[in-house]
Amino acid sequence: MGEKLDIITIGESLIELSSPTSLAYSKTLDKYYGGDTLCTAVAAQRLGSQAGYISRVANDPFREYLMDAWQSEGLDISQVKLIDGFNGVYFIGHPENEEKEFVYYRKKTAATKLSIDDIYKEYILSADIIYATGVTQSLSLSAKEAVKKAFQIASENNMTTAYDPNFDPRLWGVQDAKDAFDEISDYISIMFLSLEHDCIKLFEIDSPDKCIKYLWDKGISIVVVKSAKDKGYFVGFEGDITFIKFQTEEVVDSTGSGDAFNGAFLHGLNSGMTAFEAAKLAAIDAAIQCKGMGAIKSTPYKEEVYSAYYGQ
Repeated sequence: MGEKLDIITIGESLIELSSPTSLAYSKTLDKYYGGDTLCTAVAAQRLGSQAGYISRVANDPFREYLMDAWQSEGLDISQVKLIDGFNGVYFIGHPENEEKEFVYYRKKTAATKLSIDDIYKEYILSADIIYATGVTQSLSLSAKEAVKKAFQIASENNMTTAYDPNFDPRLWGVQDAKDAFDEISDYISIMFLSLEHDCIKLFEIDSPDKCIKYLWDKGISIVVVKSAKDKGYFVGFEGDITFIKFQTEEVVDSTGSGDAFNGAFLHGLNSGMTAFEAAKLAAIDAAIQCKGMGAIKSTPYKEEVYSAYYGQ
């Protein structure tokens, strides 16, 4: 635990099984791994950051696959605990001329056992940025307490904390998500939101500018609102709001593109970029990511992303 880290993320991992066609008629499924905070960690790692990951993994047949894959990525997994049980799984299908299919099974998985016992102060203090999401909080009461403890430690030690509500009504209700945000809002430095899923549903605000100003008033210094309607990102920092457009319309699979954006943004910011420069880098990362299948499988590496960034 003595290694200096750039970012630590907290959350769940799942096995990803995907198909370029409908799940109903696919004869084979491509295996990889996913999870929103894991995707963010890998995105930052592939750009050159050193990322750590806090989670629990079950001793089922996927254990070695997951642990070996993360070690190959270079992630610090010293705080990933192995326990009895099973790991979660999700399926992605792409029927022709229809909306993407997305099905997951994540109840009572190893990750739902996350708790404050998984949060060590020395480990938290070894990083520059601590990141978690509403998805992590939705896993269980104990997981929500783990996020709060990590953010409290970070805030009390003047560290940067980043948060994405990543609201999904299939996981929990609006009020539960609001309460989870309220529990840690005083500790958040950076916040990522979807206009459609977070600003409108959680805060009943349909304007990116108004949502940014609302969160500024809560003491959150950097706010990024992703808007599908406007096809871009609204970035609020130090009283200025800048719009950065999506970098592609060639979307093959959007799964995890927002999480990849978050990882690239945190990497850029921690590397010395301004919030607006980091958002441009992150927009490129997300654009490349969504041109491939899968959440993490298609997440790009440093050379490709930086080449596009400096080529603009």
